[in-house]
Amino acid sequence: MGGAASIQLGCAHLGEVRHVCALFDGDDEAHRVLMPFIVDGFACREKAVHIVGSDRETDHLRRLEQAGIDVPDALARGQLDVRSNTDTYLSGGRFDADRMLAAFEAMASGNDPSGYPLSRIVCNMDWTGDSRPLFDDVLRFEARVNAVWSRHKDVVICVYDVRQMSGDMVIDIMRTHPIVLIGHVLQENPFFVPPERFLRERAEREGARGDMP
Repeated sequence: MGGAASIQLGCAHLGEVRHVCALFDGDDEAHRVLMPFIVDGFACREKAVHIVGSDRETDHLRRLEQAGIDVPDALARGQLDVRSNTDTYLSGGRFDADRMLAAFEAMASGNDPSGYPLSRIVCNMDWTGDSRPLFDDVLRFEARVNAVWSRHKDVVICVYDVRQMSGDMVIDIMRTHPIVLIGHVLQENPFFVPPERFLRERAEREGARGDMP
C-alpha cells in the first residue's frame, strides 16, 4: 500500500486509498496505535480533525499533550480541530446522511479555508451505540462517503470499539471500508464491497424483509 506520498499507520503505509475502518479493543488500544500517526501529522504541518465523544474530550486533549503536542497553540492556529461526535453526527438529535456527506466534503483539505495541505481525520464512532436501525443508516452512509474521500488525499479513520459490536456488525462495517486497521495491523480489506454493489444488496435485503408476512 506504500507510495511516494504514503503515510505510516500502524505497521504499514497508506497509499492513495485512505478511508480506514479501525477496530480496537477500547480507548487505550486506539490511542496507543493512533498516537504516532497523529503526532507525525503535526510534525508534517498537516491538519488534525478529531471527532470524539464529548465525555472524552478532556482525556483526549490530555493524551495529546502527553505525546508532546502543544494543544493550546494547535487549537489557536487551527491546526487542531476537536469536535463532539454527537454534535457532528446527530445535529438536531438525528442522523442525516446527506447533511454529513456535505459536512465531510466541506471538511476536506481541498475545501478547508485554513490552508493546510492535508487533513488527518479521526472519527470516534461510539455514538452509534447498539441501535441496529441507526447502525444500518451508518452502514449506508459509510458506503456513500467513499465517493467523497476518493476525490481527496485526506486520511479518514473511523474508529469502532469491537466491545460494543456483534460479529455481524463488525463484518458489515468492514464491508464499507477499503482499508482496515485491526490493532496495529493495517491492510487492504478483503471484505470490502464497492459502494454501488453494497447499497444495492442492502436495498434488496431490506426489500425482502419488507415483503415478509
